[in-house]
Amino acid sequence: MPHIDSHAPGTFTWVELHSPDQKGSKAFYSSLFGWTAMDFPMGPDEVYTMFNLEGRNTGACCHLRDDLKAQGVPPHWLLYVETANADETAAKVGAAGGTVVVPPFDVMQFGRMAVLQDPTGAVFAVWQSMMHHGTGITGVPGTMCWADLMTTDNSAASAFYKAVFGWEFNAGTDNSGYMHIKSGEEFIGGMPPSKYLPAGVPAHWFAYFHVVNCDESTNLAKAAGANLCVPPTSMEGVGRWSIIGDPQGAMLALFEPAQH
Repeated sequence: MPHIDSHAPGTFTWVELHSPDQKGSKAFYSSLFGWTAMDFPMGPDEVYTMFNLEGRNTGACCHLRDDLKAQGVPPHWLLYVETANADETAAKVGAAGGTVVVPPFDVMQFGRMAVLQDPTGAVFAVWQSMMHHGTGITGVPGTMCWADLMTTDNSAASAFYKAVFGWEFNAGTDNSGYMHIKSGEEFIGGMPPSKYLPAGVPAHWFAYFHVVNCDESTNLAKAAGANLCVPPTSMEGVGRWSIIGDPQGAMLALFEPAQH
């Protein structure tokens, strides 16, 4: 399996599920992706769950805090972007019109992070690696493989991320309006036309997870209590995907890449 030991600044380095039911989330994702889970104490009556494949980290799960629930924040996957300096990135966010939601702080000896928000409302985090270098396996079923930025203002969002991370936004060749996001030489995600963000849904980052067979994984997810939001759909030369809400309410996509 493709093992990785570091992430380039500007690329997605970590993905973290904020769930109201960690026990339920562990059971669901273990059955869906074959993840194993290890719990680490992080305070009174709280644990941080690390998911892994073949002993390599694929992401994590923590409890959705009561104060966030009170603000109407739903269960969600939080995406982290690698940075060489969390403080400098947070300063860039403010200068580019974004918001520093949680200022940079050290996570013990593992790294330094901040929670940030772009000018259109999408929340993400940055991670400055120290002892913990993010996900350790990629390109295989059960790993995050793509991310879409769902927003109502594509121009403002692209200007912001270009200023903060140097990302490039390139139009595809199908005239769909979908923009591909490139960090350095690596394509890391995309930005659909704003019309695809449902009315009343705030801007957000949306994660895709690699599966062997989209239809089979979708059926497995449904049998385990997930809600089907978009049935398996194909795009020639790209792949086949579905969108589900896990039993705890977090949204994600299951993606089967096209065979080339």
